[in-house]
Amino acid sequence: MSVKHAISRGLELGRSALQLGLLKSGGRFAAKLRADRLRVAPSSRAVQPQAFLPSRYRYYRTSLKGLAARLQSAGFGRRLGGGSPRNRAAFWAFGLGVGLIEQQLDDDRRSAATCDEIQAVFRKKKIQSSFKPCTSGYKLQDYITGNQIGKGCNAAVYEAAAQLAPQKCSPPQLGEEEGETAPTLRTFPMAIKMMWNIGAGSSSEAIFKAMSQELVPAGPLALKREEEEITLDGYFGVLPKRVSAHPNVIRVSRAFTADVPLLPGAQEEYPDVLPARLNPAGLGNNRTLFLVMKNYPCTLRQYLEVSTPGHRQGSLMVLQLLEGVDHLCRQGVAHRDLKSDNVLLEFDSDGCPRLVITDFGCCLAQGDSDLRLPFNSTYVDKGGNASLMAPEVATAVPGRGVVIDYSKADAWAVGAISYEIFGQPNPFYRAVGLQSESFQEKQLPPLPSGVPADVQLVIRFLLRRNPSKRPSARVAANMLHLSLWGRKALVNQDSVGMRKLADWLLCQSAVVLLKGCGGPSGNKVEAELQRSFLSNLDLEDLRTAAGFLLYGRAQRQTCILSA
Repeated sequence: MSVKHAISRGLELGRSALQLGLLKSGGRFAAKLRADRLRVAPSSRAVQPQAFLPSRYRYYRTSLKGLAARLQSAGFGRRLGGGSPRNRAAFWAFGLGVGLIEQQLDDDRRSAATCDEIQAVFRKKKIQSSFKPCTSGYKLQDYITGNQIGKGCNAAVYEAAAQLAPQKCSPPQLGEEEGETAPTLRTFPMAIKMMWNIGAGSSSEAIFKAMSQELVPAGPLALKREEEEITLDGYFGVLPKRVSAHPNVIRVSRAFTADVPLLPGAQEEYPDVLPARLNPAGLGNNRTLFLVMKNYPCTLRQYLEVSTPGHRQGSLMVLQLLEGVDHLCRQGVAHRDLKSDNVLLEFDSDGCPRLVITDFGCCLAQGDSDLRLPFNSTYVDKGGNASLMAPEVATAVPGRGVVIDYSKADAWAVGAISYEIFGQPNPFYRAVGLQSESFQEKQLPPLPSGVPADVQLVIRFLLRRNPSKRPSARVAANMLHLSLWGRKALVNQDSVGMRKLADWLLCQSAVVLLKGCGGPSGNKVEAELQRSFLSNLDLEDLRTAAGFLLYGRAQRQTCILSA
């Protein structure tokens, strides 16, 4: 029997045996080989349906004819004894292995096609916001400002409403009964953020360029046309990015410059940043930037000071932060100042908190950025809030050729904030006192025992020191999606397991489509999360998430048995 014939027979046998279920262990072995790297390797983005396959499997896609010819030309058949039964058995075994791998690749192609089709369907669906787009003008005089509702290190925020706008009632918030009055949100549905301008000058062009990072979440009509042309140059001549709308990222509906007014609390709260015409000892310039956005009831920190969410609700809150961070990463933006003070919060009709990432003043979002920042000098800004800087950022030392990779830095911060969400002190604040640049993973305090095991696993993975062993925000979000809604579908990573996962994805898509992408049910937090998951579906990311989960569960089971 020729080498070509032996391998062909082995290939046919392998296919038939696999289809009949006679070689499940072989299928699992092939899947295991393919999954080995998933435990530590970061996932790739925008892959083609076959591009995610490891090179060791793409090698086996070579035609059998060419493979057999090379074996014969190398004298492989003669060295094994020509056409002896032993030699034929060896070739049959080899062909059987090729058959197993080819069948696995066929399954992968079908799974990838399913993910691509689902993604295409949900990317066409528009997510409707409960906040109506702002139709007011581009002048401060077009708005009524109320009381101060927030203050940071570079801005103050005031409640606002459009001049002469009809006062429409918003849905009652958590703890508020129908018919009760809530003057702030009902009378002032918007908020105006007034930036403090100390060194940017007083011309509109200088202000927009110096504060261009604040415009990253600005909508397409946020600026007047002539001001839009000013900001095209960005800061230091680099084009700033704009992110598209997302339920978990703030949306700036208007941005304009105006003279700094004397607003309530200004003389008491921030006298030093006022211009000299309002405070003779003030250091501020006469004009500054104003941003108009939706008015939210509170920040995440304020909410957690008076409330402790349930374990499922807390899991959904962590998932929302990951979805928001993933949306930013996909568009080349790193927030770099993620903390509970910079997350706003409202409630859906079911009382579930909806989290919104805000305050982009420290973000990395230049047009040529790939989330990698050259760090050749101490003058390079690494971002805000040193307590929640990821280890790879905090430990970076400036020098020639040094680059800081921010692609997983915000995901690390989400892991730290998760402790606050589940009612524990943030381990990297003073109460616990860990330092991001020097802590050891074994020093992390335990989460409450009631927190789901998979959620604890995700948080532990997010706080890994080594970014190459840390899941991306997308992979971590997929882990929580699988844990919350696809737990029964996640069995193993062999061909049977992946087919079961693909079936679950189809069922999940049908359920979400039947619920509708608009209307009251479509604006609930869980529906938004499920749509976000399906619109970003990628087989490589999903398989990586499954690999992390299965690996973590196996490790946990080993610890239980050895205890």
